[in-house]
Amino acid sequence: MQIQENISLRPYNTFGIDVLAKLFAGFKDPDDLEELLTNYPELKMMILGGGSNILLTKDFDGLLLKNEIKGIQEIHEDSEYVYVKAGAGENWHQFVLYCIGRNWAGLENLSLIPGNIGASPMQNIGAYGVELEDVFFDLEAFHLKEKRIITFTRNDCEFGYRESVFKSKHKDQFVILNVTYQLRKKPKYTTSYGAIKEELDRMGVKELSIKAISDAVISIRSSKLPDPHQIGNAGSFFKNPEINSDLFVRLNTAFPGIVGYELPAGKVKLAAGWLIEQCGWKGFRRGDAGCHAKQALVLVNHGNARGNEIYDLSEEILQSVKGKFGVVLEREVNII
Repeated sequence: MQIQENISLRPYNTFGIDVLAKLFAGFKDPDDLEELLTNYPELKMMILGGGSNILLTKDFDGLLLKNEIKGIQEIHEDSEYVYVKAGAGENWHQFVLYCIGRNWAGLENLSLIPGNIGASPMQNIGAYGVELEDVFFDLEAFHLKEKRIITFTRNDCEFGYRESVFKSKHKDQFVILNVTYQLRKKPKYTTSYGAIKEELDRMGVKELSIKAISDAVISIRSSKLPDPHQIGNAGSFFKNPEINSDLFVRLNTAFPGIVGYELPAGKVKLAAGWLIEQCGWKGFRRGDAGCHAKQALVLVNHGNARGNEIYDLSEEILQSVKGKFGVVLEREVNII
């Protein structure tokens, strides 16, 4: 394992923020990870995956460890499901395409989400009516202090909306090593969310398939969301807020065009992008920090923005939405 000093993290985060790590190393298996932890016990540690859901606001004065665990393995099957294990360092979208190519169903609505496998349960990633927990079976994670591997089931992960135990009570305690997914042999299509049906019609799809749904999702996401290779971003910067139905009725009276989706237990999920756009932020730019011109939910780095400039912009957006609608947005991106 090679330890590098004073490495720029610009290539390792999709925002393209140029900060330094005092020490930097990759690990390809649990033994590598344990060796690094043992050899540098006094240093502050941070684990990096695909860098697609973080905003770096300062240099890191410690040892940054990049998860490079690879491998995809079909470990079991029954009459209904195939169980597929993937290393945490595998690219998420490439894994989705790998499964679609083998006609393993369940991930198609999650196509083109940036990042790596390890972040998928941590964030409980979701899109177009499907969340990671719908296809999750279990994962293995390395306990940083106890230096042992622990298996987490679906219940253990305590999944919520873009939440899991790895972002709350177990934050910074574990490194996810691999994830096993429970994928269907016979697909159950989810096409009612967003513009999937319209996009399938536009594409002239006559016979529904997981490949067709994936293609539709890729087309929709590509038209709305900026490519991090073209302009720095971390996808949706804010979560869609959930409010009670009584508040939604009042807001709907005051703002007749407000976008909301009914949830169980008398809750309504608002479209954060709509709220932000109504506050005039869509397409806003100050220096190289801005709000995307096509999707107000996405903050962008036009070139050389500093992390704290993007953070300050996000705070202004939060305060303006709260002031106009009385709704408090929550950041989806992890601030470091």
